[in-house]
Amino acid sequence: MGPTASGKTGLAVELARRLPFEIISVDSALVYREMDIGTAKPDLATRRLVPHRLIDILDPVEAYSAGRFRGDALREIAAVQAVGRIPLLAGGTLLYFRVLERGLAELPPADPAVRARLAAELAASGSTSLHARLARLDPVAAGRIHPHDPQRIQRALEVCELSGRSLTELCAAARTELLPFATIKLIVGLADRRRLHERIAQRFHAMLERGFVAEVARLKARGDLDLDKPSMRAVGYRQVWNYLEGGLDHAAMVERGIAATRQLAKRQLTWLRAEADAFWLDGADARLLDRTVARLRENGFFANVPERLC
Repeated sequence: MGPTASGKTGLAVELARRLPFEIISVDSALVYREMDIGTAKPDLATRRLVPHRLIDILDPVEAYSAGRFRGDALREIAAVQAVGRIPLLAGGTLLYFRVLERGLAELPPADPAVRARLAAELAASGSTSLHARLARLDPVAAGRIHPHDPQRIQRALEVCELSGRSLTELCAAARTELLPFATIKLIVGLADRRRLHERIAQRFHAMLERGFVAEVARLKARGDLDLDKPSMRAVGYRQVWNYLEGGLDHAAMVERGIAATRQLAKRQLTWLRAEADAFWLDGADARLLDRTVARLRENGFFANVPERLC
């Protein structure tokens, strides 16, 4: 696990190249086809060398959920274990990790009438107004959900209205579905926050050089996508989309894209600090791979593997 741009994907690839791991992606954006550059998806050459499961499984017009991820991940974990290899789950969608480990909360089913009313309120007053109401009813959920994420805001308000309890309360009382195997949690961070911010800026500029704007233009030209689709709410895509529509100039698009990525990293770090029994690694450590293997050896893995792999 780790915040965006921390180096977790590179570490996972290097581990899978050298040891009997198979990678299962834990990323709500990598599930989408046609979204390669802006999601920092491993390129085809890397994926031919080191296969990744749960990448490119959906069209961007489709929605994906934490519950669906849990089912998909458990299926892929079983498939990896069935061939005698070790599942290595890697990504930054921390809600997915939590749902996999702890199970799903018992939430009320969707109510078409409530949803229609909330959608009308959204159209009339905007997502920030609904977010302000959520902040009064469930400040914890409001702090986790971006003011411009109407789908999640409306769902949180719907849960409050239908159950009489907040989404935060219901999730805290989630039933525990114990996993049938032990897990080792490794968090790849950066000891120097400024270094993380530098990496985020450098990666965003690199994405633009690789054709990120053209990628979003192709998606926009399809005609069946808009900024309300979950896929287009992936960090960076909204800013480039607004630039293509003339709402932002190039400099503002870059500035806001980097700022949105930094905000994502901040939210991810907040989640990660709450992870129990996790071992932190420094993504800037020149011996990151060796330290990771050493930690795995301490937990009983790969006793016959040399201490130094690099």
